[in-house]
Amino acid sequence: MQQYKAWPFQEAQQISTRRSLQGDRPVLFQTGFGPSGLPHIGTFAEVARTNWVRRACEHLSGTPARLLAFSDDMDGLRKVPLNMPGADMLSTHLGKPLCNIPDPFGCCDSFSGHMNGKLQEFLDTHGFDYEFQSSREAYCRGDFDEGLSILLERVCEVRDLILPTLREENREQWSPFFPICPSCGSVSATRVTGYHPQSNTVDFTCDLEAKGAVSCGHSGEVSVLGGAVKVGWKADWALRWFSYDVDYEMYGKDLTDSVKLSGRIVRLMGKAPPTGLRFELFLDEEGRKISKSVGKGLTVDTWVDYAPVESLLYYIYQNPKRAKRLHWGVVPQCVDDYLEALRLVDDIGEADRPNESLWHIFGGRSVPRYQAKVNFSVVNNLISALGTDSADLLMDYLGRYDDQVFDYPQVIQSLIEKGLSYYRDKVLPTKTFRHPSGDERVLLGQLRQRLALCGNVDEDALQAIPFDVAKESGVEPRDLFRTVYEILLGQERGPRFGSFVKLVGKERVLEMLDDLGPGARQVPVL
Repeated sequence: MQQYKAWPFQEAQQISTRRSLQGDRPVLFQTGFGPSGLPHIGTFAEVARTNWVRRACEHLSGTPARLLAFSDDMDGLRKVPLNMPGADMLSTHLGKPLCNIPDPFGCCDSFSGHMNGKLQEFLDTHGFDYEFQSSREAYCRGDFDEGLSILLERVCEVRDLILPTLREENREQWSPFFPICPSCGSVSATRVTGYHPQSNTVDFTCDLEAKGAVSCGHSGEVSVLGGAVKVGWKADWALRWFSYDVDYEMYGKDLTDSVKLSGRIVRLMGKAPPTGLRFELFLDEEGRKISKSVGKGLTVDTWVDYAPVESLLYYIYQNPKRAKRLHWGVVPQCVDDYLEALRLVDDIGEADRPNESLWHIFGGRSVPRYQAKVNFSVVNNLISALGTDSADLLMDYLGRYDDQVFDYPQVIQSLIEKGLSYYRDKVLPTKTFRHPSGDERVLLGQLRQRLALCGNVDEDALQAIPFDVAKESGVEPRDLFRTVYEILLGQERGPRFGSFVKLVGKERVLEMLDDLGPGARQVPVL
């Protein structure tokens, strides 16, 4: 077996040890989705990363593999997401299973039905080969009946594993089983008061006031089979592993303790836990974990409005064990890094390509070629300088900057289209143009004079001009660059001066410097 260094192959090689004891059945990979909100990038990343390991496993062993995308749509609604319509309506259903709550968008049969549909739509659009599984359907179909019976028979042993991990005040009433109250429909307000393994039933009462759920006081006896009861987190994970013989499942760093407990529970049930990668979390701009239930994270829908999906895949492929900030500010760099990888693909030998990210992103198929030096940042800098929404004008400037763009018309047109959207929605509202001070006006005048006198020189010669002006004027080059960016572009940072002049043309830069008259520079309206 050939040895590869890429992390999906490293993960696939770990599976082979577990598989040596499992017979000839297909290798089963699983990902979990909590449909408490719209799918965000973290959801998409888990499916993509698992799919890369799956393909690596098939490539190494030749053994067929399946990917199960499991949605826990019987989980109770704990809070109303911020990005959701119908907040007042949803607040009346707190504590009920997501599959039993009306769709706030009014187009699907339930809250979770809408979220599940969005997830499948995006995964289908981008070619993932997976099998979707609803928790409600699995419970009602009896997929978990054997495991539920075993959990009920060994409930005391399960409690012995879990109770030490809980606060002391929560230990007495804790149960792995959560009956759905037949009176009010809550799954979060019920507690088990008795266990009957002989009949596969539990006694319960609906009297908990937790997580916004309202109890009704109803009591009764209910079967743990057939979908009238779900099991809670940790036990639910172990139940899925047991029932489906899962070989591999990734998990976030925040779920490390849950994985350990679930592994102990599934062993108690008589099977081995899957192997899996512990990945770091995606963080927002402030360094906080992205939460789909709060609704502040990027969604899979909005990313593709501003950037090609391959740029997202390239970003999430890189070292999953390292935390990554994921917000609108990273989009340009994500696209630029992806395009740079495309430029370098021809330098990699055929035998070494499975070690490269693009081999996994494109599923081992042919990788598109791209050799132009235009990237997303170049397009955005051009839009900023010209203040135009004309795709034809932008294409004309880009063609003069690098005639190779005409070899990749679809890529360039996509960059222009998405660049205009990104600039209009994410960049322009943040721009703050300021009027130059007297000293700054002198500096900019010297810069203009030097630029006007230079001939048809290359980028390096153009880049040297502001350094010469700064040196002669006794100012730090970084202060001069900041002045240029803030006054001409309305931002603290910007492109290399030489590259910028080559891109927009010397005459356009001279016009921008000449425009610094008595009034403040106006923000361009696209």
